[in-house]
Amino acid sequence: MRKSPFRLETLTEERSDTALLPEIDEPGTSGSNYRVVLYNDEWHGFDEVIEQVIKATQCSPQRAVEITLEAHRKGRAVCYKNSREKCHEAARVLREIRLQCEVDHD
Repeated sequence: MRKSPFRLETLTEERSDTALLPEIDEPGTSGSNYRVVLYNDEWHGFDEVIEQVIKATQCSPQRAVEITLEAHRKGRAVCYKNSREKCHEAARVLREIRLQCEVDHD
């Protein structure tokens, strides 16, 4: 993902390289074992990805930043967990701007 004027540098200094998965009480983690995996790319800026992750998953802006950074650093990030249908809907929203993602079953 390309760099953008978004204030990620201040957020990245406080983060480690450990995976950040949704907490149990977050929206979209209703115990389902379907998930949406977002992949890194070199075509979208951080701001674009963050906005689309928020739109697709209804997560907080901070959580969207964490997901985006994980995808950037590790090549992929789990960005949403829910039922099969809801995961496919979230993936459809991510793909509106041609983000690479997939729905899988863990």
